[in-house]
Amino acid sequence: MSDVSAEDVAQSAKPTIFFDGVSSRKRQVKLMLGDALEIVEEGAPMVRWAYGDIRRADSPAGVLRLACNGAPPLARLEIRDIALASEVVARCARLDEHQTTGRGVAKIVGWSVAAAVSIVCVVLFGVPLAADRLAPLVPKPIERRIGDASEVQVKTIFGRSTCSDPAGQAAFSKLVNRLRDAAGLDDDSMTAGVLPTSVPNAFALPGGKVFVLKGLLDKAENPDEIAGILAHELGHLKHHDNMRGLIYNGGTSFLIGLLFGDVTGSSAVIFASRSVVEASYSREAETNADTFAIDIMHALGRSPKPAAELMFRITGKEGGGLTSILASHPLTEDRLARMTREDRPASGPPLLPDAEWRSLKEICGSGKI
Repeated sequence: MSDVSAEDVAQSAKPTIFFDGVSSRKRQVKLMLGDALEIVEEGAPMVRWAYGDIRRADSPAGVLRLACNGAPPLARLEIRDIALASEVVARCARLDEHQTTGRGVAKIVGWSVAAAVSIVCVVLFGVPLAADRLAPLVPKPIERRIGDASEVQVKTIFGRSTCSDPAGQAAFSKLVNRLRDAAGLDDDSMTAGVLPTSVPNAFALPGGKVFVLKGLLDKAENPDEIAGILAHELGHLKHHDNMRGLIYNGGTSFLIGLLFGDVTGSSAVIFASRSVVEASYSREAETNADTFAIDIMHALGRSPKPAAELMFRITGKEGGGLTSILASHPLTEDRLARMTREDRPASGPPLLPDAEWRSLKEICGSGKI
């Protein structure tokens, strides 16, 4: 054993608690302060901790708790005697080397701020950029799977099944087919239906799915009004706005799911709850969809103005209430004015004859919804 001073011997007479890191037993030990810290327990081998390996551990007030780099990770020494604790601290030059200094705190704060700024930049710039680039590149099978999952959510909200009156369905299919052909969409890339709810709205889902809600048909006065709104939704499909919104709203969780093939779970719910229920696109996307609708209506020899008038009747007169989802992206005066400027005398045949229009209006039956 190393030579120690009389003061060291006096300190060693005071018991200290030791956990060897192997068992949970609390051991009463004595300390000898020589060229290393010697932990002495009666009937057990002496344990030596080099002073350079000793580090301070978290402890309650009035207790000096120590660990040692050369000991088992859970080994702890608890010194409750103030004088003995001072003697040990005086010999352990690297006791607080692992503690965060003022410079270390500044570094942590700096990296935290940098991380926060990075996250903000990703949200504001990275995700929108990724959405713009990736939306047109999503494979059709994946887009259809997302659309199928979104459709389940939509039908949970607006009706379990589409309206299926045979005459009304035939009229609706005829109208959709004329618009689809004028839009240049593939025959197998689009499906459409009417859902039995009094909410006046229409929307598009990924995978070429378009739905009109019965409430919109109830407020429409002629086929051109419905056709223009359907053409607007086809514009969102053509420009991949629904996929772009899904990637943007789903953020990194959707991008990761897209990479690993899990795109029909939470991401589809995000789309259904945000993009469909809130029915919001960017101003640019709405403008482009309007342009698309104007071009389709002109190609069919019909005016886009009736659709604008229908939307204005809903948002302009009822936008302050809670009955219309369209109130979440209202038709502005500028938008209505644009459709009016594009108004032209009809040069093509009616999109539906009067009898078929009446059948379409009754596609969900004549009873109240």
